[in-house]
Amino acid sequence: MSAPPVTGLDRRLFLTSLLGASAAVAGLGGCAGGSAAADTEGALTRPLAAEVPAGTSLKISSYQNVQQLQFKLAKLPALPFEVSDWLNIGAGPDVINAFRAKSLDLANNAGIPPIQAHYQGFDARIVAIDVTRKPNYLFATKPGSDIRTVGDFRGRRLAFSQGQAQGVVLLRALKKAGLRYDHVTLVPLTSNQFLTALQSGQVDVAPLGNSQAPAYLKQYGGKGARVIRTDVVDLLNLLWAPRSVLADPAKAAAVAAYIPQWAKGQVWSYEHPRVWEEEFYVKTQNLTPDQAMSITALANKPLFPPSWGEAIRWEQETADLLAEGGFVKGFDVSSLFDHRFEAIAARAVPAEYRR
Repeated sequence: MSAPPVTGLDRRLFLTSLLGASAAVAGLGGCAGGSAAADTEGALTRPLAAEVPAGTSLKISSYQNVQQLQFKLAKLPALPFEVSDWLNIGAGPDVINAFRAKSLDLANNAGIPPIQAHYQGFDARIVAIDVTRKPNYLFATKPGSDIRTVGDFRGRRLAFSQGQAQGVVLLRALKKAGLRYDHVTLVPLTSNQFLTALQSGQVDVAPLGNSQAPAYLKQYGGKGARVIRTDVVDLLNLLWAPRSVLADPAKAAAVAAYIPQWAKGQVWSYEHPRVWEEEFYVKTQNLTPDQAMSITALANKPLFPPSWGEAIRWEQETADLLAEGGFVKGFDVSSLFDHRFEAIAARAVPAEYRR
């Protein structure tokens, strides 16, 4: 059964229906575990260990095995710790649940999941930033739709995931078009439900990743589905980890050792688009070479800033936008960043990938 649409004053109901009552209650109570926070906060200010202690392991997310493939193709050196599990999860809500269950130590997401985790009362910190300058998402319409611009979203049903990048892209697009929340109906879904919702007509519009659009249009373009591109960007591609992980000196050192590999892997795939198209999009995603090439043509050049000032400002704007809509409570996002890791990614890549 699909979740109810969000209109007017139904924000609290929306949060409950999408994330579950326990998450909503946790969010209302603020950050949980006050005594544990006091115990570990000091550990987050200690310098990182220069070497990873023997026997250290991490559980790392790698959605669709992207990281392992990048590391393999780029022939990067072996990590100085054991990866006890590579988890094929990418959606923000799934990552937060895995963090809570202690089945995941480090994840790659956009900027909105750390905000959502904070609202739910779970403390996690950002440890690496990759800035994106070009849109990673576009808006797809259901088959037979007459929608052609974001302005046409007025009065329509829009797929909305509060805890994922697609959600903030939608909110920013609405704001830029001068549309208020009560001008549309937000239908709470997670991103893995968007395609089904479009195909069935449950929603009129859903944000899709650039990599999803070719296959969707191939199947439904002849039936009147279309895509709407905007210049709205989801600025942050980041690594983040639970505070409990970062308060462990051995695991924190392993995270610090992983960040350079993560950055170098992204640079490699950007610099070798033809190989990446074949090895990832064609062989693992079953796209045609032309479809794969259309995706890499839109790829962002990786940028790992040595200073996180721009990232913090953008994250604050995002949190404020969510608070404005009643989706979270306002807060100072500076608490989400662990500055011990700030320059690690930048030092690992050539200067052209730092700004």
